[in-house]
Amino acid sequence: MISGAKYVHTNLVARDWRRLARFYQDVFACLPVPPERDLAGAEMEAGTGVPGTHLRGIHLRLPGGGDGPTLEIFEYAEHAPEVPRLVNRPGFAHIAFAVDSVPEARADVLSGGGTAVGEVVTVTVSATARVTWCYVRDPEGNVIELQQTLASL
Repeated sequence: MISGAKYVHTNLVARDWRRLARFYQDVFACLPVPPERDLAGAEMEAGTGVPGTHLRGIHLRLPGGGDGPTLEIFEYAEHAPEVPRLVNRPGFAHIAFAVDSVPEARADVLSGGGTAVGEVVTVTVSATARVTWCYVRDPEGNVIELQQTLASL
């Protein structure tokens, strides 16, 4: 076991970091954690394994996180070729937010520039809980789950 391990952040690589950060601030009330980053040089090349790397971005405090994990949104000066982000592709697939109303949150994401992936559904996950949820995409195509846990009848 790793001593002192603590979850710190999740990184999203953006085409336009300012636009994507604004989306998460406007729709999910994420708060900027200064300073903005502007990173380049030998250390960044060595750490990322990307020759000539230059990245810019910011950390955003996630809602309900207190001083907990952040969403790190970075934009590289040069991007690797893109592949579609699919909910069933192995690897990191989505981030999730608990919300008061999934239909209302979905509408907020869509009006904020996001897109729908599927429909809002409710599933029974145990004898005592049901979850209403849906997948949506942010303006750059990253998958987000919106969920609300409800007590079973």
